[in-house]
Amino acid sequence: MAQFMGFLSSIVSIYMMILFFRIILTWFGWIGRGSFLNILARITDPYLNWFRRFPIFRVGFMDLSPVAALAVLSLANRIFSTLAVHGTITVGIVLSLILQMLWSVTSFLLGFLIIVCILRLIAHLGRFNTYNQFWRIVDTIFRPVSYRINRVLFKDRIVNITSSCLVAVACLGISYIVLRVLVGFAFGVLARLPI
Repeated sequence: MAQFMGFLSSIVSIYMMILFFRIILTWFGWIGRGSFLNILARITDPYLNWFRRFPIFRVGFMDLSPVAALAVLSLANRIFSTLAVHGTITVGIVLSLILQMLWSVTSFLLGFLIIVCILRLIAHLGRFNTYNQFWRIVDTIFRPVSYRINRVLFKDRIVNITSSCLVAVACLGISYIVLRVLVGFAFGVLARLPI
């Protein structure tokens, strides 16, 4: 049983690497199409398309379905590897692994948003031409985040871009730290459940 679970864990790890490679290649549309890319698409796209059909994974123009797809595979991999090592698994361990998976996705998104806010601040302070494509994408991500944070903290007051960036970075950073502590505590409690 342990060897079979170890084998499944290895297969999932290999598929995760193939999937990750496919996701990275989609960022470079200029690479084109070839027989290798077609084979890669046939292997990975059915799994990715299953996640793409859920609107919850779309935030504006961003498609977060590949992140969710990798997170689910990561969870399966952890369950298989835990079964391979220990031979058994409890509900508490499964719940703690699910929590860990959710935290991985959340921490990635918080870190990404912090970087976007810092980039927006740098663009403003450096007086960069924010009308080119890169800065418009940064602005498209930054605006909804800063708008929601400013609505909560400042109500109807107008806030300048520097303050908005700094407040967004501070709020996202504090959220990251608080959530990390809470998740660490909850993970410890769940992992020790005897069920």
